[in-house]
Amino acid sequence: MTKELFEKFNNGELRLPGNAKAFKDLAWNKHPTFEGVELKHIITSKETGGTFSYHLVRIAPNKSIRNHIHETQLETHEVIAGHGICVNDGAKIEYVPGVISIMPAKVPHEVNAGEDGLYLFAKFIPALC
Repeated sequence: MTKELFEKFNNGELRLPGNAKAFKDLAWNKHPTFEGVELKHIITSKETGGTFSYHLVRIAPNKSIRNHIHETQLETHEVIAGHGICVNDGAKIEYVPGVISIMPAKVPHEVNAGEDGLYLFAKFIPALC
């Protein structure tokens, strides 16, 4: 069920006045630092004047986005499917579908996927890329 739930979201679209963008038409991009992590850039800095960006995030089973910070961005995660653990400012938060977590700028955080992998909708304010 984990993968099926994510695929429903992955086949969605961003709808704006006079414009729609199908998620299935966007490429997955390997994370430049973390093995087993891929991102699909839904809307980027270029399209928002740098104010925000949205991304689908796919973390392979038992892989991690290791501890890091964003100097200027607030980051949010909405868990779509799978399970894992987020360490947000030192506190462990169980990630299951329906959970939302917020990491203010300069707050250390990491995300560790469980055996089924982890699928997130991540938002950055201001934009990450």
